[in-house]
Amino acid sequence: MPTMTQTSEKSLIIAGFGGQGVLLCGKIIANIFMLNGKKVTWYPCYGSEMRGGAVNCEIVVSDEEVTSVHKQQTDILLTLNDISYNRFLPQVKDGGRIIANTSLIKDIKEERNIEYIKADITDKASDLGNIKVTNMVALGLLSTLFDNVDFSHVEEIIKDMLPKNKADLVELNLKAFKAGKELRTERN
Repeated sequence: MPTMTQTSEKSLIIAGFGGQGVLLCGKIIANIFMLNGKKVTWYPCYGSEMRGGAVNCEIVVSDEEVTSVHKQQTDILLTLNDISYNRFLPQVKDGGRIIANTSLIKDIKEERNIEYIKADITDKASDLGNIKVTNMVALGLLSTLFDNVDFSHVEEIIKDMLPKNKADLVELNLKAFKAGKELRTERN
């Protein structure tokens, strides 16, 4: 189980399709780690398509200097759609974790020694009134995997990263983040 009390680096992949806020989700958690004094890399990958195309980002976090940006295997996969799930599943380490958005991933075959955390992330965002906060629900759920990381700066980071013309969405994003955290406790 990945915890930030260990000194070894941990890698995360956040993946989905364009328009789901994958890169923003990755930037926010990378900033959270930095504010917690961690060494972090954030690496985006996306096609030429805008909305609907494949997009992902890789985050490597450590107490020490990060050894490389791109890892062959990942500790945690947060996947928001079935294409990303199928693409990145082979990269999850034995003993790793997968957060799978069961709103859009219907065929989850549990294999190997991986912890599967299944949640209707998009449905929860829809219940909040806007599926565009799927990324914040996912981020809230992801935050529950890091016991010794302080997420109290999430509001400040969301305010900084949202464009000024979307400042009215800060509260909805914070509500979505909280709803994602609660998804984890509902599932235990």
